[in-house]
Formats: sequence, C-alpha cells, structure tokens
Amino acid sequence: MPKPKDPDNAGAPDGDAAGAQPPETDAERRRRRAQFLRELHEAKALRDRVQPRRARAARMRQAMRMRTFRW
Repeated sequence: MPKPKDPDNAGAPDGDAAGAQPPETDAERRRRRAQFLRELHEAKALRDRVQPRRARAARMRQAMRMRTFRW
C-alpha cells in the first residue's frame, strides 16, 4: 500500500526529504530498465495470447510496413 503524500513535500519525489536519496548509479538504472523491458515484453506476449486476432492484425501491419519501406 503506498504511503500517503505529505502536503508539505508535495513536489518532491517519494522520500523523507527532497535530496535524501543518493543519485542512482548507471548500473542501477540499467537494472531497472532491463526489468521494465522484461515486464513489458511479458505483458505484450500475454496480450498476444489472449487477443490472437488483434495480434495477427498487428503482425500483418508490421509486415506491410517492412515491405513498403524504402532505403
């Protein structure tokens, strides 16, 4: 359950003070990005499984785009 927002600190990111958290490293950012992309890919795969007609139509549109692309 998310903690309630403090009205005195409304513009600051989640944390006790505006600058309390150290800046994230490149490795942490890459790790978070990789996790996000894994979850995104999983969600797209699930959507394709539960909506096969829409997934097929999307594949056909992508194939048409690839056929009509000019270098």
